[in-house]
Amino acid sequence: MLDLDRWADDTSTPEGREVRRDLGLRVGVPAAVWWVLVVGLGFLLTGPLAGLREQENAVNEWFVEQRTATLDLLTEVWGVLGTTETIIGICLVVVSVVWWRTRLWWYAVVPAIAVAVQAAVFMLATLVVSAERPEVEQLDAAPPTSSFPSGHSGASVALYVSLALMAQRIRYAWLRVSVTVVLLALPLLVIYSRLYRGMHYPSDVAVGVLNGLVCVVLGWYWLRRTP
Repeated sequence: MLDLDRWADDTSTPEGREVRRDLGLRVGVPAAVWWVLVVGLGFLLTGPLAGLREQENAVNEWFVEQRTATLDLLTEVWGVLGTTETIIGICLVVVSVVWWRTRLWWYAVVPAIAVAVQAAVFMLATLVVSAERPEVEQLDAAPPTSSFPSGHSGASVALYVSLALMAQRIRYAWLRVSVTVVLLALPLLVIYSRLYRGMHYPSDVAVGVLNGLVCVVLGWYWLRRTP
């Protein structure tokens, strides 16, 4: 279980040496190891386990059968929640506001670290793993990156789950719970939209979500704090 009070235990300003050390050892090294694992999964899914993706296409075809004009419109809107522009915009606003309100820049950058590491793992993985998109009609223009893993899913999980963790410091219980529920629901809408609109196989989304969660943990624990 994540220690949600760790940022309140020690509010002393970290030294530059500590920042560099912890970013390297607590974020950089594990992120590199995680990237190797993601690439390994990608090679398995596009190589020995390629038949699995053919079976997954049945799931994508099921989503195609559920398409309606209303859902087409809703999923187009939901998908925007996971675009690069939206993720970066929300992240910058939140980091700025939290920094201003708490004066703890090392706490404010938690979501930025999670999003940045997620993006690095995703981009570098797509450069190595060449995975085709599902064999169904795609409702969005396919970006030049590989289908594996899902960048929209990973980015939305990295940002909104990080914000949900930060929301645990909200004083009023009703507001804390409400904000947490909304934040955790947003990645689910993005995930649904990517599958519904035929942009990814379920395995692409699953690894994308896992990538986001791993990066949330790395972001949350990026700085060693002493209770």
